[in-house]
Amino acid sequence: MEELTCCEGTVHSVIFQNPENGYTVLRLLTLEGEVVTVVGCIPCVAPGEHLTASGAWETHPQHGEQLRATELERSLPEDEEEIFSYLSSGICKGVGPATARRIVDRFGAETLDILEREPERLNTIKGITAKKAQEIAQGFQQHMGLRRLMAFLAQYQLPPVLAMRLRRLYGAAALEMVRENPYLLADDGCGVAFSAADEIAMSLGLSADSGCRVEAAVIYELSHNENNGHVFLPRNKLLDATCRLLDCAAEPVETALDALIQRGAVVQEHVAKVDACYLRRLWEAELSACTRLNVLLAAEADESRAAEQTVREIEEEQGVAYAPQQRQAVELAAREGVLILTGGPGTGKTTTVRGVVALFRRMGLDMVLAAPTGRAAKRMSELSDMEAQTIHRLLGVKWDENTREPVFSKTEKEPLEADAVIVDEMSMVDLPLFSALLRALRPGTRLVLVGDADQLPSVGAGNVFSDLIRSGRVETVFLREVFRQAEQSAIIRNAHAVNLGQPPALANNQGDFFFLCRREAERAVSTVVELCKTRLPGGMGIPADQIQVLSPMRKGPSGTIRLNGCLQEALNPKSPDKRELLWGERLFREGDRVMQTRNDYDVIWEKEDGSVGSGIFNGDMGRIEKIDPSGELLELAFDDGRRAVYGTEQLSELELAYAVTVHKAQGSEYRCAVLAAMPSAQSLMVRGVLYTALTRARELLVVVGDDAVLRSMAANDRQQRRYSGLRWRLAHSGEAAAGSDRAGREA
Repeated sequence: MEELTCCEGTVHSVIFQNPENGYTVLRLLTLEGEVVTVVGCIPCVAPGEHLTASGAWETHPQHGEQLRATELERSLPEDEEEIFSYLSSGICKGVGPATARRIVDRFGAETLDILEREPERLNTIKGITAKKAQEIAQGFQQHMGLRRLMAFLAQYQLPPVLAMRLRRLYGAAALEMVRENPYLLADDGCGVAFSAADEIAMSLGLSADSGCRVEAAVIYELSHNENNGHVFLPRNKLLDATCRLLDCAAEPVETALDALIQRGAVVQEHVAKVDACYLRRLWEAELSACTRLNVLLAAEADESRAAEQTVREIEEEQGVAYAPQQRQAVELAAREGVLILTGGPGTGKTTTVRGVVALFRRMGLDMVLAAPTGRAAKRMSELSDMEAQTIHRLLGVKWDENTREPVFSKTEKEPLEADAVIVDEMSMVDLPLFSALLRALRPGTRLVLVGDADQLPSVGAGNVFSDLIRSGRVETVFLREVFRQAEQSAIIRNAHAVNLGQPPALANNQGDFFFLCRREAERAVSTVVELCKTRLPGGMGIPADQIQVLSPMRKGPSGTIRLNGCLQEALNPKSPDKRELLWGERLFREGDRVMQTRNDYDVIWEKEDGSVGSGIFNGDMGRIEKIDPSGELLELAFDDGRRAVYGTEQLSELELAYAVTVHKAQGSEYRCAVLAAMPSAQSLMVRGVLYTALTRARELLVVVGDDAVLRSMAANDRQQRRYSGLRWRLAHSGEAAAGSDRAGREA
């Protein structure tokens, strides 16, 4: 671990400060008389204050050596000249150098105490009215409030940027609220581990059986399991998990859970033979999705008589002859309000979707095409010859700073102006996003959902695509026939073999599928690097930027973190003409391939055609075009044509993407994929991961690794169960509707 350097002194000047996140560049006059540059999250810092910064030295391409601070100790200035520098820096609204001089001349070393405790004494200074004195006092008190919040967090080694988040969430009362209930820190908006919040609470004297502690633990378990894909937890499992987390008896946990249910923060409902406990927003999303889908299912289509003739005309127009299942799908699109189309690679999903698009055009329907990710939307546009958007962009997503949740401009109050919506890669769509999409559809809108049901489920909560299919409520067409041309692809043959539990054929390296046996991680990694750097570009004519390396895991000797470091050095090595930026342990370099790792709804982007929008989402990939000479800004070009400027505070949202996990690659297709298949965590050694990996390659797939791993993954069809009530709700609402119809007929 890198040894930290400590610098102590007085802030000489502030070169740059971002008021939103506290990122700062300053000059520090050390006790030894040197002036050094310090960078990091140092909110509200001003000349004159004392600072002790600990961190690591790094070399900036323009400004030279600077200390990137990771730990800070701060104290207010004490002598009159330091106080004058501090006050005149602009930390208080309405106080410039002239006013600061008059205040310091009057009160001397006691100035800061008087500003905070006796601000009415400012009235005694000529030129300061009672109103102005009040404004100065309020500004200074807000400033001091944020400093105290940072000092409180620093006691527990929590970063200063967290103070900025807390201030945005809870305003001036943030410190008081966190002292009263430290478990606020474990909320999604703050991201502090429950164990850390619990340690703070215990240090403040909260009892182990306090209601806020146990309630926070219950909410944490539900939120934590949402990140594992669960929409709800059965009551007994939630109680057991919370008891283990707190190491306590069941009674206080039951009391806390009942209190949360009483207040409406948690909803308990008997679903699928269990007492299901939901976070309220997930319960509302599931209920809304079921209700609105039922409305779409009940809509009567009126094009059934002309459907067969229309499909024949489309076949002639496009020069294709549909297989029976493809024909069925296009005809059903004319007759059904909601249709699911699913199938593996080579089964003709793209041809069928083109047919549905042509059908809707002939019917005079205004339609929109959408997909969960930018890359999937771009591919959908290319294959359908019609513009497709991400679902987030289609719905007009924005970020609500108060709720820390995304909000959409398109809802039932302002629905989409569309008669038909086609969504691709539905296996990636989680419950909250699906619910938001349904809210934006007018009654009678046709909905076609396309995807591969055998791929991995969504990263977010729910198993929407599978639930819809298994509910039996939505008309579903399964494309199972692999077309003759597709059968010539070893990638497709092996993918279907894996889906049936058979290992891929590894003996014959030919066509578009190659296997290189490497049973040691070091050899596997070096082979992957060699393939990307020389063998595939030189021997197969595939440029390195069209090769995507995949691995089931992030960590470990052949995980994406290790692979990215090796590939960066091989494909984009250090060069005098390429600027670099070190952020923590991550090194970014001009020309690097990067991926966005979380949704950021505030990033402004533009395209060459002049269109402008906001929002870069988890999984979006691009390249660092330029690092500003100041080192504070990066220009990124994303694969779908969007360009955006990032500040250094957003670097935590980026990671290198020469290699990505199979989960992150879901929904994307690459000209060439290289899969590092080495032993990994048991939960990743499953058929779904291998099948998803194999189906990412369009022209060439090279598997490097251990053949025993591939056999084991193909044989292991273990799927993690996800607790979701959508399938049950849809099935039961269908039974209720059928019963109502029968009763009506009998009457």
